[in-house]
Amino acid sequence: MTANLARCICRAMKKTYRIELDDLDLGQVLDGLEIRAEAWEKTVNYHRTGESPPDLIVEECNDAEEADRIANHYRSILAKIRKQQQEQL
Repeated sequence: MTANLARCICRAMKKTYRIELDDLDLGQVLDGLEIRAEAWEKTVNYHRTGESPPDLIVEECNDAEEADRIANHYRSILAKIRKQQQEQL
């Protein structure tokens, strides 16, 4: 029983990576994450209001709450990267 618990705990542990990028590459990463966050935020709005602008591509999810969690995760990643960027200026 203890061995199975240890395996479960180990799988849940996150690994942290250190990645070095020049300012142009970092800008590209931030732009891409921003676009993904916006896409998920538009999907939230679609699920909540039913509004579908002509350029909207609805992301695949179950409901507005799931889309909101994903959008918030993208925003969290962006915030972490921007914080690290500011600390290095």
